[in-house]
Amino acid sequence: MSQIQASPPPLLSFDHFITHWATDRPERLALREDDRTLTFSELEERTAKVASALIAAGLRKGDRIAWLGKNSDLYYQLFFGAARIGVVMVPVGWRLAPAEIAYIVNDTQARLLFVGPGFDAAVDAIRGDLKHVERILGADAARRWIDASPRGPFSAADAEDAVLQLYTSGTTGNPKGAVLSNRNLFGLRIPSLDADLPWSRWDDDEVVLMCMPCAHIGGTGLGVMALAAGVAGHIMAEFEPGGVLEAVATGGVTRFFMVPAALQMVINHPDAATTDFTRLKYIIYGAAPIPLELLRECIKVFGAQFLQAYGMTETTGTVVMLPPEDHDPNGNPRMRAAGKPLPGVELKIVDEAGNEVPTGEVGEIITRSSNNMISYWNLPEATAKTMSADGWVRTGDAGYMDEDGYLFIHDRVKDMIISGGENVYPAEVESAIYGHPAIAEVAVIGIPDDKWGEAVKAVCVPKPGAEIDEADVIAWARERIAGFKVPKSIDVIAALPRNASGKILRKDLRAPYWEGRERQVN
Repeated sequence: MSQIQASPPPLLSFDHFITHWATDRPERLALREDDRTLTFSELEERTAKVASALIAAGLRKGDRIAWLGKNSDLYYQLFFGAARIGVVMVPVGWRLAPAEIAYIVNDTQARLLFVGPGFDAAVDAIRGDLKHVERILGADAARRWIDASPRGPFSAADAEDAVLQLYTSGTTGNPKGAVLSNRNLFGLRIPSLDADLPWSRWDDDEVVLMCMPCAHIGGTGLGVMALAAGVAGHIMAEFEPGGVLEAVATGGVTRFFMVPAALQMVINHPDAATTDFTRLKYIIYGAAPIPLELLRECIKVFGAQFLQAYGMTETTGTVVMLPPEDHDPNGNPRMRAAGKPLPGVELKIVDEAGNEVPTGEVGEIITRSSNNMISYWNLPEATAKTMSADGWVRTGDAGYMDEDGYLFIHDRVKDMIISGGENVYPAEVESAIYGHPAIAEVAVIGIPDDKWGEAVKAVCVPKPGAEIDEADVIAWARERIAGFKVPKSIDVIAALPRNASGKILRKDLRAPYWEGRERQVN
């Protein structure tokens, strides 16, 4: 099989890649979902019609459109077409509560809202709350809208133009929209190709599985990866273990990204034992290190090479990678590491004053590269707190570097919980619970969970004379926040542990649950 250098260095935008591949390999498969397929020439034509339809609707560079739905070939058509002209796509997490969805759509000031199959009711619930949306199009209507649009001339967006806006949960307050440019999404590809990293080389018949939610960089990012490499993207509406196995068996999948909890579900599926994995080359995982026993099981079942990815939305995904050679089924110290910075990525460990600390000393991880976001949408103060004037992003994670340049995550500066690959911030959950009539105080922590990596637990102090009912508190929270943020369990204690200044000592609350474990988080 011949190997290709996926693109020459000048390609730094969606328009560049789409037109390049439409010329280079017009009849090769670009996208597939169920029985719908698009070749690269068809993708070029289709996205040009999307761009033209958006222009005809009065949208211009810098305007926003939003998508509420699961993964879909339609989503990628809309996203890629909008990106060609610098209209910014905002995918909204479909598992969010109605109030959360309405907040994000309003915050974006999106003028068009596209709705995937099965979400009409969700939109109906918030329709009256949408302040800027001029038109709502369901999936069938959107496909007809594209079909009916004549292709017209348009000016392509350049490398620095914004094309994607992803929302991250804040430690306090509302979620923030990270604004990402063409260069953010494609820039690091060039130094990786120059470094000739094995996983940056692609065979020309590869297939990338896109099964993680498109509202996350780990979801949408896989679609961008496939486009940049000029290979097929195989789309699943959502992660489902049996569907993953079928995609590998019948769709020729060679690479995918999952969180460790999802990998466990796949190998536990009864069809895993009879699925042919011979085409599978790389499994990329993130959100947490892979437990040694799970790695052993995965190597036995999949026979693929493993890559751990560390990054965040604000860094457009991966900036640190643990390569296959460090994934030892016999175990080694480096398996605890997040990996080494990718070519083109600068990484430093700093103290509270921003001074770099010595090798092996714990501090906050900061990073600088072409992947760093433009800004948070309409939040200059929050942007300034996260990004320095000279381009460094504060990750909020604490860690250290060893003498060989490997990054080890020590703990979180922020108390974020990662449950099944979803980011959950305690303050958000606490805010939802505080109003419960029986609760005086609450602190939320993450505890070990065999299925999800971490599970959300609320530790509550009752009001005088009140009794706290676990099921009632969980039901109360479920009405106010997304299901994945709702506590799985409730502890009731007399008083929360605090330091001298009154700050809640979450580490003391976590300690009994993590005893005997090395809290591996990233």
